[in-house]
Amino acid sequence: MSNYLISISKNETLTDGVIHDPGSKLKVKAFDLIKSRFKPRKGEMRFFVTAGDETLAFETQGYNKHRQLLVLQMIAYYCIYLGLIEAQIHSSLPVHFS
Repeated sequence: MSNYLISISKNETLTDGVIHDPGSKLKVKAFDLIKSRFKPRKGEMRFFVTAGDETLAFETQGYNKHRQLLVLQMIAYYCIYLGLIEAQIHSSLPVHFS
């Protein structure tokens, strides 16, 4: 697995960060669905992660036909960074949140 850069501002929670891939210049923004407002943007790829009582949304920023595997690897890297070892990645919003 590649190394990605993670940026989290002082004003955001740990679960609201941005993952950067230096090679492709792709960014993936994380949103805590309980504490943050998430409004999907047209043309971007998104995934959802559940782990215990945590539910996160991830959306690309500047998606331009990047491989889906790259996005999933970036999300997995971020989940490991947060210590969410039991995280499950979903392609749609889990039923209990709909």
